[in-house]
Amino acid sequence: MTLKPTFGFDQLLFGMKQKNVEAIYGKASSSFTDEEGNLILLYNHLKARLTFYEDEEFRLGYIICSHPDVLLFEQKVIGKSFSEVKNLLSSKGYKSFEEETFDCFINYFNEDFWTILQTEFGEVIKVEVGAIVKNQDEFDWKFKA
Repeated sequence: MTLKPTFGFDQLLFGMKQKNVEAIYGKASSSFTDEEGNLILLYNHLKARLTFYEDEEFRLGYIICSHPDVLLFEQKVIGKSFSEVKNLLSSKGYKSFEEETFDCFINYFNEDFWTILQTEFGEVIKVEVGAIVKNQDEFDWKFKA
């Protein structure tokens, strides 16, 4: 299982529709609609949450994964310290991170690659990647229908 910033997750590409995802992974373990009208699919075996944006014709635009075997640039990151993962990402062009603290969690956000690393007790527990906006109002969809 590999997260691919700006592209997607394994065989999934940003811009896919629910039917494309289900053709690969089957029916989701569960699903719901969030407060913004987006469709959320949960795949328990992947420990992944997929968000399909309502205002973008329900295209896959955001992925959250907490599976311990998930790879980011061919390395496992769940359970590692942020400084270890930051060194890896710096070598891949990540220049800076905005830091947001709430309760015992710290989120490290890189806007250029729309990546968030969430830490708890000093270890990465979750990675989030989103589709990139290529201009002020249009996503850079990697999946071409």
